[in-house]
Amino acid sequence: MGRCSNDAEFVALNIAVLTVSDTRTLETDTSGQALVDRLEAVGHKLQARSIVKDDVYQLRAQVSAWIADPQVQVVLSTGGTGFSHRDSTPEALEPLFDKQIEGFGELFRSLSYDEIGTSTIQSRAVAGLANGTLIFCLPGSTGACRTGWDRIIAEQLDKRHRPCNFVDMLMRHLQEQE
Repeated sequence: MGRCSNDAEFVALNIAVLTVSDTRTLETDTSGQALVDRLEAVGHKLQARSIVKDDVYQLRAQVSAWIADPQVQVVLSTGGTGFSHRDSTPEALEPLFDKQIEGFGELFRSLSYDEIGTSTIQSRAVAGLANGTLIFCLPGSTGACRTGWDRIIAEQLDKRHRPCNFVDMLMRHLQEQE
């Protein structure tokens, strides 16, 4: 189990939240709102938020704009990771990744198993790095967003988490861009 370092300071990151849905609005988007509430509660900044239909090209366009924006350091997406014919988040976003975070999906499914049993095999949660921007793709349920944030992402976006986290890498990328 990781631990928190007393000698490191928290670094607020700029995070964009993307909800992949053909039906949700800002008023009905409980999953996206759960992510916004959690990231802001720990001190990160909501840089952008969007709801995009489950369409490969619309998803790529929105996320490509964010990974090209030096103000966005992290993208959290919710939805489109299942097996229905409309679920296309992994197909849309994985081609943008410079590197895939292999363990994210496996760890997410392992943690989800405790909550939803074997139904977790229908989750295609993925994560990667694109142009120095971290991208985490979570299922569309509010519970899945809570699990992903609370049990994986929050620690990895906290510079104080040891033995490692993603913050130092993000900060180095920002310095290289200046």
